[in-house]
Amino acid sequence: MENKKKEGKPSRPRVILRRCDDYSVDRMTALMRESIADLGHEIKGKVFIKPNVVSANKNYIHNSYTHPAVVESMAGVLRERNINDIIIGESGGYGIPSRLFLKEAGYFEMAKRIKVPVLDMNEYPSTRIQLTKGTCHKDMMLSDLIREADYKIWMPKLKYHIFAGITNALKLNIGILQHSERMLYHDYRIHEKIVDMLEAGYPDLIVSDAIDITYGFESAPYPVKLGVLLISDNPLAADAVAAYIMGYKPEEVQHLKIASERGYGSLNLKDISIEGDADIEKLRKKPKGDRRLFQHLDELDTPIKFYAGCVPGTNTICDGGCEAAVKGLLGTIEKKRPGSLKKANPGAIVHGVFKGDINMPGLPVMLLGDCTRVEGKLIAGKVYRVKGCPIGVKKLMAKLPGVFNLPNPMFDPRDAYLFIINSAEKAASIFRHKILKVK
Repeated sequence: MENKKKEGKPSRPRVILRRCDDYSVDRMTALMRESIADLGHEIKGKVFIKPNVVSANKNYIHNSYTHPAVVESMAGVLRERNINDIIIGESGGYGIPSRLFLKEAGYFEMAKRIKVPVLDMNEYPSTRIQLTKGTCHKDMMLSDLIREADYKIWMPKLKYHIFAGITNALKLNIGILQHSERMLYHDYRIHEKIVDMLEAGYPDLIVSDAIDITYGFESAPYPVKLGVLLISDNPLAADAVAAYIMGYKPEEVQHLKIASERGYGSLNLKDISIEGDADIEKLRKKPKGDRRLFQHLDELDTPIKFYAGCVPGTNTICDGGCEAAVKGLLGTIEKKRPGSLKKANPGAIVHGVFKGDINMPGLPVMLLGDCTRVEGKLIAGKVYRVKGCPIGVKKLMAKLPGVFNLPNPMFDPRDAYLFIINSAEKAASIFRHKILKVK
């Protein structure tokens, strides 16, 4: 497929692919400046920038987030346009203060350098809004930082994802949810949920960090050089192009297919004007690591066996619920201590309604989630159950590593200390901004 460039503004959605091999602020600023001008965007008023900082750890998680230099470059472009009312906001991974991830990713250091606030949206006021297109979320608590913005810039990190296929502009919207609502419908309905969020989180501009993409568990991934910035003003078009580059047909990615069916746009690349100096076919052919790593549990090199049942009364695997929690925990353990899964004690993990037999004599079998049951014969040395719908990663982390003799990330003294300190700072900030209403 050839890159296409038209004179004037085409009627088709536009996606601009710009070659960029490193995180040079000067280089990225120039590319963003040129691309925004080419799109013909007038940016004014309050600008809200949403990066992807789902997780970060200075010791072993270095590539899960939008590189702060990418966001710094965007702030520079805005300042060139005399736009100074800028906020960078995020609601990172569930269960851990987002300010901890922002610190570990270098965002607070960047904020001091460029004099732009970086905020955890959970610490600031929000307002309940109605969603007219939602199938799961009929309403949601939306941060006032987003609600009051005149212009929204989404800056995702392009990654493979354990159940969503890819994470880019649409998947980034899980991070506009308050933590209090984060896990609602985070089960077999997760793909619908992602599209629900697009109504409230429809960006004016998307700039994707695809310089280093990642594979494996997206919150503790492995990097691969792709060397491109993806820039667009249409989130579904941006994601369709991103999906193709990552080796998928866009319609194979469930949340993209659902978004198209809801009227957000076409997934046919012929309906999208693909421009810039990076060739989409060459990008698609570039090595990208093992995209299936942690997407398919039964392919992992481990003596643990996995049995995926269905949601009660359906033939649907609950890929976004308990299964996702298992993938996430195992991905984190393996990233922190490579080789751990291969050395695990044998046993089995089951989620959902499993209609066959499970024969694990003398070995542990763990049943995950409120609905999980084995309808056939269950033979085990000991059966463990972890309740929840879906189960929380913290609850799973407290139980699973001990059963299968895996190292527990909860027992890292540095991480435990940082969690306590940042939880206290978060509580103080919530009191200040939500209770006392200090601006």
